[in-house]
Amino acid sequence: MWDWATWAALAVAVLAGAAALGLAALRALQAWRSVKAVRSGVVARLDELAAAGADTAEKAAAAGETVELQESIARLHVSLARLAVLRRALGEAQDAAGRVTAVVPRK
Repeated sequence: MWDWATWAALAVAVLAGAAALGLAALRALQAWRSVKAVRSGVVARLDELAAAGADTAEKAAAAGETVELQESIARLHVSLARLAVLRRALGEAQDAAGRVTAVVPRK
């Protein structure tokens, strides 16, 4: 007598599950696109920062030879070394992500 209610509830549950899976897939795709956009932005900004740091180091070396300037140049070299380490780490992370992205379908 209540068979129709059971089947209707089952159909609603299946449709809700399919909708939830579709929404989860859509959110995952949006998140993946956001990660790719941020990653490319970070690389561009790091390249700009490295170029600006190198230019600053060259200008500071040409400016003169004072004790304060030498200390600033030493700090700059330390900062540039840290930047180089960060860029290498980012490159390694991108390489690792590249292996994962190789299996992700593209548009």
